Amino acid sequence: MSIDRFALLLGSARLASGVSFLVDPLRANRFWGDSDEPTPTARLLLRSMGYRDALVGGLLAAAALRDQNTRGWFLASAGADAADLLGGMSVRQEMKRSQHLIAVGGAVIGVGAGLWGAARRTTTAEQESGERG
Repeated sequence: MSIDRFALLLGSARLASGVSFLVDPLRANRFWGDSDEPTPTARLLLRSMGYRDALVGGLLAAAALRDQNTRGWFLASAGADAADLLGGMSVRQEMKRSQHLIAVGGAVIGVGAGLWGAARRTTTAEQESGERG
């Protein structure tokens, strides 16, 4: 059984990021460049982002470990980062330069990684058995 290492790496990173927003959203928010105390509404959104990232990351990693097709989870990951990118661009004038670089830069990297993961050629055990049969 082969493991899609890139899917496992990206899924694990997204899962860890999501869990960090669930366990300590204030510290995670500081890690992503915001030193200010978030409002209660912002804390709710940080936790929502944590649930989303933990879910998508965990399912991407699980698909990789089970040697299942990971394309859909890569696209979900890219879509989540695209939404973050669009949201970040709409408030970029209100962000400090460091926040803008970290948040928007991270989203750009995430979109690229998700799209590359979905577009690359992979061979799963299921595909190999179908080609041989």
